[in-house]
Amino acid sequence: MDFTKMEFIKSAASARDFIRDGLPQAVFVGRSNVGKSSVINSIARRKNFARVGSRPGKTGQINFFLVDKAFYIADLPGYGYAEVSKAERDRWGRLMEDYFASGLATLGVQIVDARHKPTADDVTMMNVFKSHATDVIVVANKADKCKPSELPGNMTRIRETLDISEDTPLLSYSAVTNAQRESLLIALDWALSL
Repeated sequence: MDFTKMEFIKSAASARDFIRDGLPQAVFVGRSNVGKSSVINSIARRKNFARVGSRPGKTGQINFFLVDKAFYIADLPGYGYAEVSKAERDRWGRLMEDYFASGLATLGVQIVDARHKPTADDVTMMNVFKSHATDVIVVANKADKCKPSELPGNMTRIRETLDISEDTPLLSYSAVTNAQRESLLIALDWALSL
C-alpha cells in the first residue's frame, strides 16, 4: 500500500454527498487544533495536502481522500472549538451523526494531544466509536513537544481517560518529525485488511 498515492476526491456538506462505493473508510477525528490535517499530510508525505485551517474549526465539511485506490480517509470537522456559532456546531454535529449512522466507517482514527489529558469531547467521540462497534486507532499527536520522561505517563493517562483496552493501538506521534509514521501505516494496513 502506497500511502503517498493520496488524492482529494470531494467535500461532503450533507449525507447525500457521502461516498458509498463500497471501499473501506478510515474516519479521522479530533478536536480543533490537535493537528488532524497535519497527521494526514504526514501520512501522505505532502506539506499542504489536507487543508490546514488558518484558524481552528475552519473545516466544516467531511473531506474524502482516496489512498492508493484502496480506501478512503474521511476527514471529519474538528470538534470543541468555542468560537464557532452554536448553529454551525449543531450543523457539524448533525453531519457527523449522519455519517456514523450511515455505517460507512470501517475504522476510526482518533487524534488526541500527547501533552494533555483527553477532553470531555474526546471521550464523547470515543464513546461514539464504541457505540457503533468501530475499531479504533488512537494517535497521540504533538509527541515531539513532550519531554521523553513525560510521554509514558501521558500515554497511560490517555488510555485510562478514553477507557480503551490494551488491544486498541495507541501511538505517540509527531506530524512534525514523522515519528511513528511507519507504525501508523502498519496499523492502518492491518486494521483495514489491505
